[in-house]
Amino acid sequence: MKAFLILEDGTVFEGTSIGSTKEIISEIVFNTSMTGYLEVLTDPSYAGQAVVMTYPLIGNYGITPDMESTKPWPDGYIVRELSRMPSNFRCEGTIQDFLKKHDIPGIAGVDTRALTKILREKGTMNGMITTNENYNIDEIIPRLREYTTGNVVDKVTCETPSTLSGKGKKVALMDFGAKKNIARSLNERGCEVTIYPAHTSAEEILASKPDGIMLSNGPGDPKECTEIIKEIKKLYDSEVPIFAICLGHQLMALANGADTHKMKYGHRGGNHPVKDLETGRVYISSQNHGYVVDTDNLDPKVAVPAFVNVNDGTNEGLKYTGKNIFTVQFHPEACPGPQDSGYLFDRFINMMGGNQ
Repeated sequence: MKAFLILEDGTVFEGTSIGSTKEIISEIVFNTSMTGYLEVLTDPSYAGQAVVMTYPLIGNYGITPDMESTKPWPDGYIVRELSRMPSNFRCEGTIQDFLKKHDIPGIAGVDTRALTKILREKGTMNGMITTNENYNIDEIIPRLREYTTGNVVDKVTCETPSTLSGKGKKVALMDFGAKKNIARSLNERGCEVTIYPAHTSAEEILASKPDGIMLSNGPGDPKECTEIIKEIKKLYDSEVPIFAICLGHQLMALANGADTHKMKYGHRGGNHPVKDLETGRVYISSQNHGYVVDTDNLDPKVAVPAFVNVNDGTNEGLKYTGKNIFTVQFHPEACPGPQDSGYLFDRFINMMGGNQ
């Protein structure tokens, strides 16, 4: 069956329908990872977006037990070529069946190189995936321009708290759309990790007497999370050590008077170099974000830049002055991507006093 990707600038790509045949409107973003497509599909940070995979062959090792949440989150999936006969000893099914099962439409046979070039030159834009060959582009484009992702954190967060038992430090993990490997990375280091819904009050978190607080990644515009930002300010005012990743990094900055803005096309992939400004060392990182913290007017009495993106100079982390708090824009938990910066979890444990 034919499928069409219609961008808000009027560009149309024709391909083959994969997965569900329902029609969707979403924000179209691209990911440059060469492997880890399943982790990308199950990353809650993609809620409200349709993902273009720039690597040309997707699905060659099928569906494996490497999911970063219980279900896939993108609204749609766009690939150059979909492998229909995966081969891997851990394979449990095909991407085609996986997308159908979760009612996610996709399109294969698209020139993803040309599509990515458009998104890089014109910036991220909204689009529609449809199997309707009689579409009316004049009616569709106004609808595309009206679409916003909205407050998608509420969609992806857990409903009730849960705990991974451990004999080390107690960590409260705020779930704004957390990937499983954040909790796993802490738990493997001995921590007892309690995962809380996004709208849990600061008072409830602090009443549990955690040794440290983890603010997770998540989807959408951080400025939409107004109530969460108020609670994070209360956590900042406590003396509990805090480590934040991605959306958590942005929310902590907003809670303390900094600003954020939307990037032209964001950072999504597994090969982004970030420089530790304290040591001068460069790490290759996994990233997935469309917003960034502004540091031009950052008050050094509040926080100072800790990491910077080597490619474009944007902020990749903050160290909070006089506080046991540091935050990063990239993903030290990886999955997919390099684990070069996994040492940051050890730094967090040391901030809590270590596991001795």
